[in-house]
Formats: sequence, C-alpha cells, structure tokens
Amino acid sequence: MRLYFLDYGLFQVLENGRVIGIQGYLIRTETGENILVDTGFPAAYYDDADAATQVDGVATFGRVLHLNDHNRPAAQLAHCDLTPADITHLVITHGDVDHIGGIHDFPDATLVVSRAEREQPRPRYHEGTSSPIIWPEGMHELPIDDDTDLVPGVRLLTTPGHSIGHLSLLLQLPDTGPVLLACDAISRQQEIDDDRFGGAWDEDAARASANKIVQIAEQEGAWLVFGHSPEQWPELRKAPEWYG
Repeated sequence: MRLYFLDYGLFQVLENGRVIGIQGYLIRTETGENILVDTGFPAAYYDDADAATQVDGVATFGRVLHLNDHNRPAAQLAHCDLTPADITHLVITHGDVDHIGGIHDFPDATLVVSRAEREQPRPRYHEGTSSPIIWPEGMHELPIDDDTDLVPGVRLLTTPGHSIGHLSLLLQLPDTGPVLLACDAISRQQEIDDDRFGGAWDEDAARASANKIVQIAEQEGAWLVFGHSPEQWPELRKAPEWYG
C-alpha cells in the first residue's frame, strides 16, 4: 500500500497569518483500489481565487496564496500515473469548500461519506454561505455510520465535531507503519495544546473526536498527520513521492 500527499494549493488564515496547505490524499492498495480522499477547491477558484473567496465569504477567514492548474485533482493524480477514471473510491471527509470542490469529477468511483454528512441538503461548504455545490447523482454510494474498514489496511474513523459527519482515516502502511490522517478533526497541534477548536460545527464534539484520535494514535503507535498544519505540511513528501 502507498500513501501520496496531494497538493491542492496554499491558503493564509487571517487570524494569525499562518500559511496552510490544502491537502488531499491518494491511497493505492496492492489489490488494485485507488482511493482518493478529498478534492480541493471548486473550479471557480482556479479561474479567479480572489473573486471566488469574496463570493463565498471565505475572504473573511483568509486568502488563497497559491492555486493553479497544477493543483487540480486530475493534475495531482497525473503525477501518480492515474486519471480520474482510475479512482475506485472517493472519500469525502466533510463538505467544506476546500474538500468538496471536485466531487463531481469522479462519476465512476464509489462515493464514501458519512451518512450524517450526506443527509445534509447540501455540503456544508463555508459557514454562513449557501453551498453552490450539490451532492452528485448516479454515483454508487457507501454511507458510513460507524468506524469501519473500507478495505484491508484502510479504516474509516467517525470523528464528528468539525462538521456534522467528519471522517478521519487510519492506514496500515507496510514500511512506514500506522498513519492516522486526522484531516480537519485536528487541523494542527495547537488545537490540542490550546483545547480550542474554532469554526467547529460542535466544539464539544470536536474535542471528543480529537481526544479519540489522539488515543487511537497512541494505542497504534501511529504517525499523526494533521489536516492543515503550518509546520507539518512543508515537511511532507508530495506526489509523485509516496510513503509505503
């Protein structure tokens, strides 16, 4: 099994000026599954990111620093010698604007999303903004209710709080060992240190999920990867490099 980190662009948060990577993940299994986790920003952001953030209200949170065609999911997959048609499973951790943008680009994949998230009329997108994105029609769907193994070595963890049905992933890589992708359930170490989960749908639930993730990582001896860590992101190998 291989894990690739996909580069969906750079964003600067107004709160303290921190620069964060917009992350996606590709998991390639020995049995032929190609699992894409999250899809980056919507198409409008590649055309004019400044204008898109104004329309969506994202500009009140921060600004896009870097985003071009290189950061589109298809371009990132091309680094791994794959096309969108090769994706067998599309895991959407949650419906925020920087995770849901390309959801319609993988019609042949099985859509994997928590039932709680999928039952929302539209993806969450951005706080206070009416989502222009609708859930896809016609895709095979796998709704997730509880912690479950997607395929051998890939376990989905229900970690609500940041959003109503957020998912994290626990991977068992042959050489690297266990890797826990917290995604936005823990965006950076400071959230744990400060016990503060700003922007969460439910801060108490977010705190409980963060504690769950930390406990599992300790039990498994897992490398804990945060969703938007200013310190961690620059150090990660990016596709076409991989962790096995």
